[in-house]
Amino acid sequence: MWFISHPPLPATVHVENYDDLKWLNSSYCPVLRQLESANLREYYFAANRPSTLSMGNDNLNYKNPKYLSMLNHLRFYMPELYPKLDKILFLDDDVVVQQDLSPLWSIKMFGMVNGAVETCTLKSKRLSSYLNFTHPLISKNFSPRSCAWAFGMNLFDLKEWKQKNITAIYHYWQEQNKDRKLWQLGTMPAGLTAFYNQTYLLHRSWQLLALGYNPGVKHSEINKAAVLHYNGNYKPWLDLAITQFKPYWSKYVTHNSPYFHNCNLHL
Repeated sequence: MWFISHPPLPATVHVENYDDLKWLNSSYCPVLRQLESANLREYYFAANRPSTLSMGNDNLNYKNPKYLSMLNHLRFYMPELYPKLDKILFLDDDVVVQQDLSPLWSIKMFGMVNGAVETCTLKSKRLSSYLNFTHPLISKNFSPRSCAWAFGMNLFDLKEWKQKNITAIYHYWQEQNKDRKLWQLGTMPAGLTAFYNQTYLLHRSWQLLALGYNPGVKHSEINKAAVLHYNGNYKPWLDLAITQFKPYWSKYVTHNSPYFHNCNLHL
């Protein structure tokens, strides 16, 4: 209904119904099998009390309900979702687009599958921050010093994706991590393993990170960035958002929309 009343012309909007994706089932998708397992349900929902405050914070971080959502993992099925496309620009739901992104289409990625902004300029954002390098399967296949990169705005070459069978690689590592010994949970570690050595690094001006957790981001950097990413817990529509960053999102909100008033947004 939102797009019917607010058509983003000249763009075309195509909305998929998750229930119509019949191919996305537990026989094909490791994450769905794991979400159905009693072991994972026990991990998430057992009423174990942490022995320390810091342990409690860690538990809350890794037991965030977003990790239970298959919608987060749909990003690893782009060729199945859009079989007729050769290239696609992925945008997460917590970004703000400030500039024309069409120049991304002309970027040559030289056979790489994933175009992304690297995060080594941020503190401790290398693979060692996400993967368990004490496990031999991780230490044998990955370098702890390799730069991580950001989900949020990604340019995917779907021809290369299909040729290199990235979804099968993703499935392999998800299967290996069914006991959560390689990493805890989430799509970022899964992406780092699936797209390892298959990521072309975009200029950092294309995406500015950390607006959802770091109040120290400079406004001069915000004004230059093509895409703002509110990664972190302090989303701009929540009352706990970082105050000085909320206007960069709220100025695009249609305040007089009847749908808006039902969303319980905090501006």
